[in-house]
Amino acid sequence: MLSSGAVCEPMNGGRGTMDHRHLRYFVAIAGEPTVVVIDDDEEIREGLQGLLGSVGLRVELFASVQEFLGSGRPDRPGCLVLDVRLPGRSGLDFHDDLAVANVHMPVIFISGHADVPMSVRAMKAGAVEFLTKPVRHQDLLDAIQRALDQDRIRREDDKAVAELRASLDTLTLRERQVMVLVVAGLQNKQIAHQIGVAEATVKAHRGQVMQKMRARSLAELVRMADKLKLSHPKSKAPSTKVQ
Repeated sequence: MLSSGAVCEPMNGGRGTMDHRHLRYFVAIAGEPTVVVIDDDEEIREGLQGLLGSVGLRVELFASVQEFLGSGRPDRPGCLVLDVRLPGRSGLDFHDDLAVANVHMPVIFISGHADVPMSVRAMKAGAVEFLTKPVRHQDLLDAIQRALDQDRIRREDDKAVAELRASLDTLTLRERQVMVLVVAGLQNKQIAHQIGVAEATVKAHRGQVMQKMRARSLAELVRMADKLKLSHPKSKAPSTKVQ
């Protein structure tokens, strides 16, 4: 069960501790992410709800994976606190299902029956943390902080990539071709020779690329191409495929 005797260390800014006020601030600026708890032990669910609620976190409680899946919960910021051993689908198997479905919700495992192979499997599968019951309050709060940070950063990256894709879609086929060659390091004269147009035409296309992509420099355009995973061709038939 959740340890009722595990007292958080004093919030004195010491190494390895987390000020609860900072967590409250994070929650406020991040659009109130939700911590989803899946555990078949009602006492643990209620204990976690009280602990997390005391630091300003929104919590949703479920007794099983099936109950969670049946809730129709929309995708929104947050993380998952997941018991390893659950009725029906186990926590580890459900974590595998999330990976297969390309769902990137950060997961923190808690277990009263942990062993080394189990924890290794969880961490190799991308779990943020694997904690053994009774769980120390501070260890759990620290893990949740890392998980929420991880989820926020991923969502920000996804949003940035989506905006770049929208800009990329405004390019003509020729402009995209020029962009790929520019970020591959070719000079205007080389690009003109490779695609069979005048150098002045390449310059015009290059200017349109910079404007439409809202790139302030070549270095920034290269970073955009990397985020979009644009291929860098070495042949005369440049690929402009976006993965």
